[in-house]
Amino acid sequence: MSSEASWNPGVPQFQQFFTEQWAKALAAFPAASPDTCPTAALKFDAAKLQELQQAYVQEASKLWSQGLAATANLQDKRFGSAPWLSNPVAALTASSYLLNAKALTGLADAVQADEKTRARIRFAVEQWVAAMSPSNYLALNPEAQQKAIETKGESLAKGIQNLLHDIEQGHVSMTDESVFEVGKNVATTEGAVVYENEIFQLIEYKPLTAKVHERPFLLIPPCINKYYILDLQPENSLVRYAASQGHRTFVVSWRNPGEEQGHLTWDDYIENAVIRAIQVVQEIGGADQINALGFCVGGTMLTTALAVLAARGESPVASATLLTTLVDFTDTGILDVFIDENFVQMRELQMGQGGLLKGQELASTFSFLRPNDLVWNYVVGNYLKGETPPPFDLLYWNSDATNLPGPWYTWYLRNMYLENNLVKPGKLTVCGQPLDLGAIDIPVYIYGSREDHIVPITGSYATTQVLPGAKRFVMGASGHIAGVINPPAKKKRSHWIRQDGVLPATHAQWLEGAQELPGSWWTDWSQWLQSHAGKPVAAPKRYGRGTKYQALEAAPGSYVQQKA
Repeated sequence: MSSEASWNPGVPQFQQFFTEQWAKALAAFPAASPDTCPTAALKFDAAKLQELQQAYVQEASKLWSQGLAATANLQDKRFGSAPWLSNPVAALTASSYLLNAKALTGLADAVQADEKTRARIRFAVEQWVAAMSPSNYLALNPEAQQKAIETKGESLAKGIQNLLHDIEQGHVSMTDESVFEVGKNVATTEGAVVYENEIFQLIEYKPLTAKVHERPFLLIPPCINKYYILDLQPENSLVRYAASQGHRTFVVSWRNPGEEQGHLTWDDYIENAVIRAIQVVQEIGGADQINALGFCVGGTMLTTALAVLAARGESPVASATLLTTLVDFTDTGILDVFIDENFVQMRELQMGQGGLLKGQELASTFSFLRPNDLVWNYVVGNYLKGETPPPFDLLYWNSDATNLPGPWYTWYLRNMYLENNLVKPGKLTVCGQPLDLGAIDIPVYIYGSREDHIVPITGSYATTQVLPGAKRFVMGASGHIAGVINPPAKKKRSHWIRQDGVLPATHAQWLEGAQELPGSWWTDWSQWLQSHAGKPVAAPKRYGRGTKYQALEAAPGSYVQQKA
């Protein structure tokens, strides 16, 4: 087709075609589809639809006038290699796909519905679009075809082996998992388990300095994953970094719950894990107060525990650090597409009284939040090209899934994600205490990652408006994990700080006065933590304290070895 006039289907035909594609997308991902808005009932903003159609017609006419001379969009890494660009049919296929994908996703903004409905439709369509990429299919992928020819079919045979291996292990391989072993080349900082109960083991690490600060330091990782995200390799270990800065360092290592732990509740985790860990660290350190850090949901649990302790008139924590943590759940980002009353009720019926949320289900959900990077990229590499993904410690950790007790999970869904009750004074009662975050009057260091898709930067920042004590907010570059695990020695990325310390109502207002600084935020945090850590004292010569707390086994302990 050589001109715009020769291809003009009109708005009704345009709408009919793409609505049919939407129906397929929404049917493929029903969990993201609003029950109250079936596909047939979708209404579009006429002006936006007209604008979208005109842009589509222009680009389609241009593409078809080029014919086999068309070139795929070089900005999309799926189609940027030489086999795609040198093959006219493949280039035209990729270009056509990108054009249709743009039109399909663009329609989400033209839907006449509330923002949550549009977000759900957008998510479902993005999943469909990602799955339908021609790069995902051997018959349409010239790069995979060329490799098959060059290797005389060996890449295809290897791809089948990879597929069978991944089916057996229950998840798509993101890294060469055979290279890593917990305690051998990840989670290697020297230490010992000094306490354990049904929910967690407490690891104390060997001091790396002759003197340590008098206030011990406790790290509480997310129980959704294993603790060693904080202790991957020596060069990127936050645990080791803390110890090297003179802190007597402890970490909670969560048990990977089995059926016998399927009854555990949020209260159990707060009272018998977070609060218990604080008490044990106090006793071992012989300190009236400690410093504590919570990462992601570990930060939410730490905040809950601090509110419980405040309600009891106790203040065992001198300062808290919250990394990519939601306390105010007003903005939960893309995860909000899954959360409504029907979904939460369904989960409560399934496991609210007992049972487990399997780790692989949760891991798959998080992977599909970034389907091209965390799913289809590996499908193409592992199965179509027969490649073994390179070893990467962070992705090994990401694949080491953990279960969650059903009662804990469903309480968290309803009271945090659905009803946002933690920030409502007196709304929640945990461990027998009505919660009021206004009672947590201690210094808090709040960190958020700019590109975080799990805890949006606006969600991290919202904590500054909730807690009453002295607060310092810092924003780092990159995402939920890579932004946090960013050691100074790497000299990578950057971070933002407001030198005036002002914390206005919104993150956008805060950013107007923030200064970008090169490198890691760890050094800024270390200086802040040191100011709350107390005077230096002689480093302990042994783990634990007296006969009550002794070394039970060497770090990383046995709980972290348990598989989902």
